[in-house]
Amino acid sequence: MTEVNNHDVVGINDRINRVILEVYKSASGGVTAYSDADLERLDSYLDALDSYHKWVIDSPELDLPESHPKSYVLDTNPTTTKVENDAVNDIIRILAVCRTEITESQSAKKASGYIKFDSERLFKNVDKVRKFCSDYVAKVQPIDNPESAPSR
Repeated sequence: MTEVNNHDVVGINDRINRVILEVYKSASGGVTAYSDADLERLDSYLDALDSYHKWVIDSPELDLPESHPKSYVLDTNPTTTKVENDAVNDIIRILAVCRTEITESQSAKKASGYIKFDSERLFKNVDKVRKFCSDYVAKVQPIDNPESAPSR
């Protein structure tokens, strides 16, 4: 979707896009191992997403009869291509799905805030990235792929 009616959905969309871009351009993208520094940075990005999300759901429901429905045009999503690091590709994919779920949700039609089900989806997708990093990436990487890496 290129337009939504909810300014809080615009806010989370923009923040998810920023995280996707940071992950995509991280030094870990060009190698098969995710660096500790990049994982630490990613964790701080996920904390920021959660903090914004919690701020939105803790905010009062707004009555905006003069400004709703107003269409907000979403910025173009960052263009990414497959990188060397499979984990980076996976994280970008999960975050892109998360972004789509919120921008195409019922919440996107509201003036502000998130409905319960959309909010749960958002929390669960961000949590999936965290668990992927702790339960998979931290345990499996680096992987020695002498025949397939580097791929170019």
